[in-house]
Amino acid sequence: MFDLINGLPVHPLVVHAVVVLLPLAVLGTIALAVRPRWRVTFGPLLVGIAAVATVLVPVATSSGEALEERVGNPGEHAELGEQLLWFAIPLLVLALVMVVLARRSAAGKPAPGPSWLTTVVAVLAVVAALATAVQVYRVGDSGAKAVWGDRVSASAPR
Repeated sequence: MFDLINGLPVHPLVVHAVVVLLPLAVLGTIALAVRPRWRVTFGPLLVGIAAVATVLVPVATSSGEALEERVGNPGEHAELGEQLLWFAIPLLVLALVMVVLARRSAAGKPAPGPSWLTTVVAVLAVVAALATAVQVYRVGDSGAKAVWGDRVSASAPR
């Protein structure tokens, strides 16, 4: 199912969606953590982007496994790619909690728990965002090395 579309591997197609959406979710999470006023307005959009990115991560890993059967083991890239979901899920959950707390507050409902809960969630969301950004870089870098490492030289041809 996650192997080919029109004779092309699905993996690079899905990976490009993850590579765009997950860093966008990272930046959005940081922006909303720093600017609480934006949480009600832009929060649902952020949660939607993070949710789509999170759903696409297993599609990328499944399609990567199908591609691996065709071209061989990509080494470290596969291992790092498998771990990415465990970075995307906390990012999604913390962004969602941050937005839900802000929307409750905007609706005049008291925040559940202590008054500092919103701040702690925002700080944890930033930590999760930064960790996710690092992992996306690691996965992408290892994938680029697996694909291009032996095909591109450091010096230009003469």
